[in-house]
Formats: sequence, C-alpha cells, structure tokens
Amino acid sequence: MTRCIELTLDCAALCRLAASFIARKSSFAKQLCSLCAEVCESCAAECGQHAHDHCQACAAACRKCAEECRKMIAAS
Repeated sequence: MTRCIELTLDCAALCRLAASFIARKSSFAKQLCSLCAEVCESCAAECGQHAHDHCQACAAACRKCAEECRKMIAAS
C-alpha cells in the first residue's frame, strides 16, 4: 500500500496546484493539467488494484479528474 499512499498524496497536491493555475488563468495551466492527468491515471491504476472501498473511491475520483483535465487541455 506504500505506492498507493505516495501516489494519492502526489495526486492530491498536483490537483490543488492545477486548480490554482486554472483559477488564475496561468499560461502554464494546460501543461500542468497534462501532468495532473498522467498522475491521476497512475493513481487510479494503483488504487484500483486494492479491494478497499476507499481505494476504489479514490480510483474513480482520479479517473474522473484525469478526464476533466483532458477536457480542459482540449478547450480553446
């Protein structure tokens, strides 16, 4: 579970940072969202391997976040 915890922490920190960049319309928001989507997918893959309810919920949230990041990248 160590890798799961590491990825969850990385993912949460990166999501907060990406949201901050988007909110202030940073010129680097799309690049950061690309990395955020990649980390979210990795986190979803790792958490999805564990049967715990909280891991499954985390995996679903990470997949949704990656999807939304990709939508943001494609916009405009």
